Amino acid sequence: MEGILKYIILVPVILFAMTIHEFAHGFVAYLLGDDTAKKMGRLTLNPISHIDILGFIALFIAHIGWAKPVPIDISKAKKVHPRLALLLIALAGPMANFISAYIFSKLIFIIHNLALPESVKVPLIYFCTFGVILNIGFGVFNLLPLPPLDGYRILEALLPENILYKLRKIEPYSFIILLLILFFPPTSKIIGNIVNYLSYLLLKSYLY
Repeated sequence: MEGILKYIILVPVILFAMTIHEFAHGFVAYLLGDDTAKKMGRLTLNPISHIDILGFIALFIAHIGWAKPVPIDISKAKKVHPRLALLLIALAGPMANFISAYIFSKLIFIIHNLALPESVKVPLIYFCTFGVILNIGFGVFNLLPLPPLDGYRILEALLPENILYKLRKIEPYSFIILLLILFFPPTSKIIGNIVNYLSYLLLKSYLY
């Protein structure tokens, strides 16, 4: 039963992690003056608008993955310097995931102390535990410095143009590199270890 329960619970948690991530990008962009995501129907908490099928499958299998990027037009974000706008928008997605992971970890503590039947308590704890792990996995993976991930956008905001020029040469190969990172044991293990350690820090008080 636990195996079936696991996969039933994984789907809504994955959809939440993807949705909150992309919504945060669009929301921060909107606050800075860029209404592109809103006009294109992407400033929404509807998960269907944000699903990237391959990224969804990767998150389901490996607990690291990505969503369909929210469209951003930095030239419209005129409330701050363009580079600062790019940095804030890029950071918004991973930060939303990390904050969500923290909230899920606190919910576990609350659920543990509620007088609930085990048939209710166990699924809720599963849900929150996966909420911690998957949000951390989503946030960590998206901080990798490869296009179109957020880590690359952060580099675009921080690095001088001469270095960015060299980095942009890898863009045509970024998808292949991402697949190698996901499925090549040394790199996937490193990322997995980071995700597991951060998850452990949040969950150790309740589950270990």
